[in-house]
Amino acid sequence: MLNKTRYITILILLICNNLLFAQQSVRLNNNWEFLKQDLGGVWEAVRPVGAGNPESVPLWQKVTLPHCVNAEDAVDPDVNYYQGPSWYRTQLKIENPYQKGRTILHFEGAGQKSEVYIYTTKVGSHVGGYDEWTVDITDAVAAFQKTDVYQKQFKGTIPVSIRTDNSRDLEMIPSDLSDFNVYGGIYRYLNLVYTPSLSVDKMFAKAEVDAQGKFGKLNVKARFYNPNGISNASVQLKLIDPNGKVVSKSEKKLNNLSDDEDLWSLDITKPQLWTTEKPLQYRLQYDVISSAWNYKGEEKIGFRNINFVEKGPFNLNGKRLLLRGTHRHEDQAGVAAAMTENMIRKEMQMMKDMGVNFIRLGHYQQSRIVLNLCDSLGILVWEEIPWCRGGLGGEVYKQQARRMLTNLVEQHYNHPSIIIWGLGNENDWPGDFPEFDKEKIRSFMKELNDLSHQLDASRYTAIRRCDFCSDIPDVYSPSIWAGWYRGNYTDYKKVSEEEFAKVKRLLHVEWGGDSHALRHSENPDKALSKIKTGGSADERAGDASLIGGAARISKDGDWSESYIANLIDWHLKEQETMPWLSGTAYWPFKDFSTPVRPDNPVPYMNQKGVVERDLTKKESYYVFQSYWTDQPMVHIYGHTWPVRWGDEGEDKMVKVYSNCTDAEIFLNGKSFGSKKRNSQDYPAAGLRWNLPFVKGENTVKVIAKKGKEKVTDEIKFIYQTEKWTKPVKITLTKIDQQDDVATVEVKLFDSKNVQCLDAINWINFGLTGDGKLIDNQGTSSGSRKVQAYNGRAIIKVKLNKGKSVVSVLSEGLKTVFIEL
Repeated sequence: MLNKTRYITILILLICNNLLFAQQSVRLNNNWEFLKQDLGGVWEAVRPVGAGNPESVPLWQKVTLPHCVNAEDAVDPDVNYYQGPSWYRTQLKIENPYQKGRTILHFEGAGQKSEVYIYTTKVGSHVGGYDEWTVDITDAVAAFQKTDVYQKQFKGTIPVSIRTDNSRDLEMIPSDLSDFNVYGGIYRYLNLVYTPSLSVDKMFAKAEVDAQGKFGKLNVKARFYNPNGISNASVQLKLIDPNGKVVSKSEKKLNNLSDDEDLWSLDITKPQLWTTEKPLQYRLQYDVISSAWNYKGEEKIGFRNINFVEKGPFNLNGKRLLLRGTHRHEDQAGVAAAMTENMIRKEMQMMKDMGVNFIRLGHYQQSRIVLNLCDSLGILVWEEIPWCRGGLGGEVYKQQARRMLTNLVEQHYNHPSIIIWGLGNENDWPGDFPEFDKEKIRSFMKELNDLSHQLDASRYTAIRRCDFCSDIPDVYSPSIWAGWYRGNYTDYKKVSEEEFAKVKRLLHVEWGGDSHALRHSENPDKALSKIKTGGSADERAGDASLIGGAARISKDGDWSESYIANLIDWHLKEQETMPWLSGTAYWPFKDFSTPVRPDNPVPYMNQKGVVERDLTKKESYYVFQSYWTDQPMVHIYGHTWPVRWGDEGEDKMVKVYSNCTDAEIFLNGKSFGSKKRNSQDYPAAGLRWNLPFVKGENTVKVIAKKGKEKVTDEIKFIYQTEKWTKPVKITLTKIDQQDDVATVEVKLFDSKNVQCLDAINWINFGLTGDGKLIDNQGTSSGSRKVQAYNGRAIIKVKLNKGKSVVSVLSEGLKTVFIEL
């Protein structure tokens, strides 16, 4: 506790500087210990350990927050990821500067069930891995501070223990049948918050404007946290425009602090509009004045008008906007769900740089950091609850869905970026319960739809892939996977038109296909000759399997970056000729882990992203840029394709993705002419050349122009004309070393020592010695078990300044070793 002198000093400083702020919030990132198992009871987390007790078990490890239980095992090829209880513990110095103030632990997200203890006293719990929640620890801290153990054992600190549990539970959402990991841990930020005894729990600021942008309206409502029952207060409010000018002020006296309170209604003429190109935000500042000290806060809001036209496109502020979207899972190499703010910021900026103006956050409420970035970057949002697959459970199940929808809407209500509240995903997918009753699912979907409109009438509702519920939400997305799970990608427009005719409003989310990063093909569309076209293009049970069933690209294609570039290219050029289309969202932006795909080229990874799990760009990233961005760019396909192949004298296609008006190509210093870009000239919008590569090394350069600006790109590669048979041997070589990290590469050769450039053998890396494989990353170059790409595979080794031996095992071939 604060001593009297220090307390008075803080008080004087606050008063003299007129800075009686709403709260003091600190991220509790450091000084945590973690245990990946359950305890017999919370006593085991707080009993004396360490000196004098060398045989103390279990053994805890030091970690920092955010932290995910499944940071590595989610993509470990040899185990199922851990689903069960885990514990975190720390000791806090509590120094609340507010007289009779409240001390709160604010969780931005923890999975999936959580319990919080002060010493051995349980002070709170939460069910749900994605919404925010708080625990008031004030009284428990005060009680513990009166005990002898507070000073004797813990030396004036407060022991905090937190149990998280992501065990399988059919009565929880999301279903464990979902195509993503249901992670455990404190994988978002945890904050220690000090507040006065009267504070704002939630501030609801509803900003509206007509389609012409002439008349705006702001309505402000508040919900207070008032555990001490304070009966009187006043609220001062101030609205500040994007230029920092005060638009208006207001003050209101309050004597009802137990219910939601209307605070302010304000008309604004010609407000500055929030758009995807210029996401202007106003600041609503408020000051709650009471006998419990002042509480200050700020919310950011945006004035924009949204309209999904029935049987038509989407309008933002009265003008058509084609929603150019993608998806996001909270998942990253090395940390899984525990992404730091810097990681999230980098990812979201990469999306914006790709040209994204819309995102569907799949399939759960995501971090406040993500939503703040969508607001500031100008990215419109569909955010949904995790009612995903499995069917419909009982009342406990339903109550969680209701609670999560309520929390989703109330916690993210003020974000101008959000235009859709999602009610569910693939709710036509049974499996968790003996009963699968479509009418009961319809009934509950109607209930959620009504609840969403009751909580927020200003935004639309939507679901994806549940045709027997397609008439319930405002917006519907059918399953259309043309060229991947069903049909040819050339079926895309026809199928979309057929689905559009069935519903009031269509927004097509989830399309695309998997690509094994670093794998390329000279004939990527070869497998399309096996595919039945002209029918449906949806996804059905079993389509994601790599065995059995009818021919489909997801099973019979080569999973090359080359094929997916073609598929995306076709979709984007078609979308430019569909004036009725509200928009689409490619699935997803980044590769992510999943327990239901153990046999993929990178085990346990959904590889449909345009970037890898560590944010390394695939070639398809630049296809999107060429259609969706204005800043001049040019990219020759094949930066990660070191060896191309074909016959001597054969002309080979080179594709250039660019948003420039024209481009000139050079092969080995010689110009092969210029071409004009035409988005409807497939592939590569007409920027493609057939060039006569020479055997051995080749250099291709392009110069593209957009107005007076020029941009260039260049690649170098080997052209191999020797033919190969089946692989009979492998080599292992160190190809690079940066500081204490070495990179090794395995290659596959036939009996004549010709590299087998189409070999897809499974490669298994091993290591003994001082070093460590940098594996379990969920990337093509960060997995110890991986399918070869063009007859090779690479991995990095942390040498730890010692000696190691790396091995490579591939079935049917002789194991090879290298000493590092």
